[in-house]
Amino acid sequence: MKLAHPTVYQIYMPNTLAGWLTYLESLHPKAIALGLERVAQVKQRLNLQPDFPLIVVGGTNGKGSVCAMLESILHASGFRVGCYTSPHLLHYNERVRIAKHQVSDAELCVSFEKIELARGATLLTYFEFGTLAAMQCFIEHKVDVAVLEVGLGGRLDAVNVFDNDCAVIASVDIDHTDYLGDTREQIAYEKAGIMRAGRVTVCADSDVPQAVRVHAQKIGAELWCIGNEFGFKQHQGQWDFYGKSGSRNALPYPALRGTFQLNNASAALAALDVLKDKLPVSMETVRRGLGEVQLAGRFQFVPGKPALILDVAHNPHAARSLAQNLASLPPCPHTYAIFAMLKDKDMAGVAGALDGRIDTWLVAGIVAPRGATAVELAQALRQSGVRGERLTFDNIAEAVSYAYNAAGENDRIAAFGSFYTVAEVMASRGLRVL
Repeated sequence: MKLAHPTVYQIYMPNTLAGWLTYLESLHPKAIALGLERVAQVKQRLNLQPDFPLIVVGGTNGKGSVCAMLESILHASGFRVGCYTSPHLLHYNERVRIAKHQVSDAELCVSFEKIELARGATLLTYFEFGTLAAMQCFIEHKVDVAVLEVGLGGRLDAVNVFDNDCAVIASVDIDHTDYLGDTREQIAYEKAGIMRAGRVTVCADSDVPQAVRVHAQKIGAELWCIGNEFGFKQHQGQWDFYGKSGSRNALPYPALRGTFQLNNASAALAALDVLKDKLPVSMETVRRGLGEVQLAGRFQFVPGKPALILDVAHNPHAARSLAQNLASLPPCPHTYAIFAMLKDKDMAGVAGALDGRIDTWLVAGIVAPRGATAVELAQALRQSGVRGERLTFDNIAEAVSYAYNAAGENDRIAAFGSFYTVAEVMASRGLRVL
C-alpha cells in the first residue's frame, strides 16, 4: 500500500511485520550508525514524551538479565511494565513486551507506519526504528514504568535519546571494539554516557573503570557501586541484599542460572531502591519476581537426555562465566559444544575461555553477512590451542543433528557463541521463547 506523505513524496508502507522488518533492514546504508541526532529529530516530531519512570540498562554482559529481573519483580508488584530488549532470538516481538506479553504484529506495524510518516527524509537504522516504536507502544498502553536495554555502547545508542530516572551499568569488558574503542576505559566512557546529572547510576562491575567514576563526577551524577553502596552476601542456599535503603534478607536465588546472577540481581534491587518512592516493591514480590524470572539463552538449561545448555556468550568475559557455570554442574561423561560465532568477534578468546570444559567441538558456520564459516572458526580454535576433538559442519542444524546422534543420555550439549547460534538450535529442536 502507498500512502501520500503530507508534504513530500509517496511512501511505501508494508502491510506485514515481516515486510516492515525487511524494509527497515534496507533503509539505512549501515546496519549500525551510532548517533542521537537523527533519532532525536524523529522523536520530537512524534512528540514521544514518556510521563512514567524509565530505567536504562547498559553493560557488556548481564544487561539482559538485569532487565529481566527488573521486569519480573515490578510485574509481580502489580506495575504495568514496558520492557524493550535486543536482539531477539526467534521473533521480533520478543523485543517489546508490556505486562510480560509480547506486543502484537499489528501494533508494531502501526507504530512503524507512524514513524515512517514522521521521519520525512531522515534516515533511521533498524534499531532506531525499533526503539521509537517500543516507546510509542509503551506510551499508548500507559505503562507504569519502562525498562530499556541499551543496544550498543550507551552514549550514542538510540535508547539514550530518552532521559532515564535511573541508569544501570551491569559490567564493562572488551567487545564491539570497531565502534566503542579497543580498551576497557574507552568502552567504559561510552557506557557511562547513559548517566544523567542529579540521578543515580548503579554499577554492578566490581572493578569500576576510572572513566565511569570520572564521568559521574564531571556531570554530577550519583554513582552507586557494588561492594560499597550496595551488595550481597551468600549463606546456606539463600542470599542477603544490602543497600543505602537497608537490607533484604533470606532471598531465593534467581531462577536464572549462573554464578554471576547475584551481581545482576543486586543491581536490579539497587535500581529499585533508587525508585522506591515511585515504584515501591515488597519483600514478597521481590522473592516472587526472582523466582519467576525467565530469559532465554542465558545459561538456559533444557532438561532431557542428553541435557542441552543454551548460552549466547559471544565475548571472552561471557565465555569465562559460561566456563564457571559449566564447572559448577555435576560431572558428566562427555560435553559436546555446538560452537558458531560472528567473524568480527574474538573467536579465539571465547574458545580459549572454555578450554578444558569441552570434550568435542562441533564447529558450524553461521549463514549471515557477519557469520564466520566453519573453516574460520576451526582456525581460531587452532590458534587458541584448545584441547578436545574438533569436527566442522556447514551449518548449525547439521551440528545439532550430529550432537544428538552422538551424545549418550548422560552426556551434555552446550550451544554458545552468538544469538544466531542459540536461535538456530532452538528452532531445530522446536523450542520457543516464553
